[in-house]
Amino acid sequence: MGKTQTYFLWKKSILLEPARCLVATRIRYCVLCESKRMLRFLHRLIVVVKFDRFLKQPPYRLYSSQIISSSLKSNPSNIIYSSQKVADILQKPSDCLQVFDDYLTDNEYNNFLKEIDGYMKRKRYEYSHWDNAIHGYRESERSEWTQENQQVLSRIRQLAFDDPTQTLMHVHVLDIAKDGYIKPHIDAIRYCGTTIAGLSLLSSCVMRFVHKDDKTLFVDVLLKPKSLYIMKNIVRFDFTHEVPKDQESYFNNIHIPRNRRISIICRNMPVDPSAG
Repeated sequence: MGKTQTYFLWKKSILLEPARCLVATRIRYCVLCESKRMLRFLHRLIVVVKFDRFLKQPPYRLYSSQIISSSLKSNPSNIIYSSQKVADILQKPSDCLQVFDDYLTDNEYNNFLKEIDGYMKRKRYEYSHWDNAIHGYRESERSEWTQENQQVLSRIRQLAFDDPTQTLMHVHVLDIAKDGYIKPHIDAIRYCGTTIAGLSLLSSCVMRFVHKDDKTLFVDVLLKPKSLYIMKNIVRFDFTHEVPKDQESYFNNIHIPRNRRISIICRNMPVDPSAG
């Protein structure tokens, strides 16, 4: 191991060692990878520079103008597949299930909570649902948001949907109580199209996907606060999804305590069966 050197990036000092990578995350701080491979992924921008290349460049700052959605990488550690078969199916770009941790900054997260709590707290939790899919919930469909929150939603549409102009104008806000849960279901095709993208606020939860015809094909996903999940095509049409009760909320054999949880869900327009 060669001599350790200190560099400065965004007013944070870091220690670099040869044969390691520098990963700049969320434009605020730097971390060191565990090996030469790119093991850490971030929700906005990935800058990976091998040590010897980094030495040839002066320290620099990353500004928000450099952030691009196309560089996002899903976090595979938050997805557990029941078998390699289901992993091969759902890791295809066209049929993918993706989870992005820390998609929201702290400020963006607080902005959404402030706006949603302003009107949601006036609603009561319901314990019956028109299609019996949700227990202990309150919800809203919103088309108007603060400018800051609208910018985040636009960013999500650019990332998640093949054609961002074909997304539904109304965003679904779903508030689940501590004792609430979502039963296994597939969203009705008359209400939304091929892709669903959801932000997670407040409590962590486990979302389980199970193939409608083969129950041995399932996926457990850990959704943390500030995370974004995207489900499209096969996982959207052929897998049920659910959020279990607190006593059934386990990820990799570890209990994930449930509390109040909010989802902000974007969908695209329903598919016309006669098209094509």
